Amino acid sequence: MHFQPSNKPVGVSRIYLAFKNSSRAFHWLIKNEAAFRQELILLLFNVVLISVWQITVYEKLLLLCAVLFLLFAEVVNTAIEVTIDRIGYEINPLSGLAKDLGSAAVFIATLIYGCVLAAILYMNV
Repeated sequence: MHFQPSNKPVGVSRIYLAFKNSSRAFHWLIKNEAAFRQELILLLFNVVLISVWQITVYEKLLLLCAVLFLLFAEVVNTAIEVTIDRIGYEINPLSGLAKDLGSAAVFIATLIYGCVLAAILYMNV
């Protein structure tokens, strides 16, 4: 099977296929990635929190975006990990570095979430 760039879907069918592929990826992440499940719980907690916490709309949006960014970083990290694993399971310094860099991205996203939460707590408690 070869990729044909001239045979790519367009319009509504492209949107439908993109949604279908994304849904399949989310299902796989929920089934196979404990970190992603934990971050989904954090997202749920934040949705409940922002619905009851009397903070500005901008603070609610910032908090929601920070946790969504954390989920984004986890998806990218997992994509890096599965790509490296597809290439081979043998130990290779560059493969290890790629996985470590993906992990560092998740760590930075976690720090961003923590800073946003701390700033909102500081301003409102």
